[in-house]
Amino acid sequence: MALNDRLLNAWYAGHPALALLRPLECLYRRVVNKKRARFLAGEGDIYRAPVPVIVVGNITVGGTGKTPLILWMIEHCRRQGLNVGVVSRGYGAKPPSLPWRVLPQNSADEAGDEPLLIVQRTGVPLMIDPDRGQAVRALLAQEPLDLILSDDGLQHYRLARDLELVLIDAARGLGNGRCLPAGPLREPIERLHSVDALLYNGAAKDRDDGYGFELQPLALINLLTGERKPVEHFAPGQAVHAVAGIGNPQRFFNTLEGLHWRPVPHPFADHALYSAKTLAFEPPLPLIMTEKDAVKCRAFAAANWWYLAVEAVPSTAFAQWFDSQLHRLLP
Repeated sequence: MALNDRLLNAWYAGHPALALLRPLECLYRRVVNKKRARFLAGEGDIYRAPVPVIVVGNITVGGTGKTPLILWMIEHCRRQGLNVGVVSRGYGAKPPSLPWRVLPQNSADEAGDEPLLIVQRTGVPLMIDPDRGQAVRALLAQEPLDLILSDDGLQHYRLARDLELVLIDAARGLGNGRCLPAGPLREPIERLHSVDALLYNGAAKDRDDGYGFELQPLALINLLTGERKPVEHFAPGQAVHAVAGIGNPQRFFNTLEGLHWRPVPHPFADHALYSAKTLAFEPPLPLIMTEKDAVKCRAFAAANWWYLAVEAVPSTAFAQWFDSQLHRLLP
């Protein structure tokens, strides 16, 4: 098990050795609290866009379902006649220059896996740059937009925001509740008191402190041909190789089990890079991966490789609340 995996397990399962990291945690807390205090005081170089900015983020290390929720938000806003743009850091991307407008024909190497997935699925205008304020400026210079969604960026305090949504993995929660490196939190848990809404990925019902949303399987898509099949394409009990390079791979494996298949799990690090050799598993079985992984594997895909397309299904109460916020921000 890699060091990162061992640390992740310790954060969520508990380990007495983490107490040794608490002095470093105190230093980390001091830095992030000072950074936020400067933002609240209006100090430093903070860019305020001429259109509303909605940040979709988290306070934990690892994935919580931000990309599926952003896909839902894009389509939801479009149905109301809004022109939406997206900005992203573009984690792991190596574009020729910055800021970089992501196009469907880009490679995952230059665009990043999540930005490329969003553009290929929706065609939304999307700009990547670690400086998200710079990304917003560049996007608005190219497109007449009503609204900007920031993929992650909760802790990117150089960009002013009008709404903050925080996603939490309903199954894993906040781990031991401690900040890095003694726990998985990017900011102290008290930060949740200042955000506009919490959403729990995997919660079938709303909670007292937030809204529930689930990921609903839509279809199987063949990587090689683009052929689309219903999720019933594989009979119950079918054994499949399951590949997931996301923040919480087990969530994907559980989804496949919920479809009554027998996944042979192959977890990888978030944003992992793949090759045909990496995914040459035995025995030969159908291989199913996440859509995020698929954008990096099409060039060398085999005939029986598929990805499971999913969509976020937030609660009715969240959709109503979100509509009220849109009306407030866009009178």
